[in-house]
Amino acid sequence: MEVKMDKAALQAFLERDFPQVTDDFEFVEIAPPFVTMALSASDKHLRPGGTVSGPSMFALADVCAYFCILSVLGPVALAVTTNCSIDFMRKPAPGRLLCRMELLKLGRVLAVTEGRLYSESAPDKLVARASLTYSIPPQR
Repeated sequence: MEVKMDKAALQAFLERDFPQVTDDFEFVEIAPPFVTMALSASDKHLRPGGTVSGPSMFALADVCAYFCILSVLGPVALAVTTNCSIDFMRKPAPGRLLCRMELLKLGRVLAVTEGRLYSESAPDKLVARASLTYSIPPQR
């Protein structure tokens, strides 16, 4: 797949269009059809019991899917999530959480992705699996 937005372009897009979450997410690798992003899970991402919350893991998967799609589609700000399914498998400890997302299909109207989330400290132990579908707005 051809790269339309590299790491620097995706970072600039994140900072410009989503400044409220810029500090939460980091681009690790852009190699379409794969994009890997990280979330440094701090106190604000934890639930009682000291584990990373489900909403924080969802946010990482959703943001990673979005930028995985944009890496090959280009800067389309109005692409939106239409479906998400997450299987939570293990409770990740606080720290750096990674998501490796794959773009399975990029159609005219829909894009389908699948990702795996794991703790950087235990990369062999999957903490969640996510499948996301995005709606791509028509070109005007």
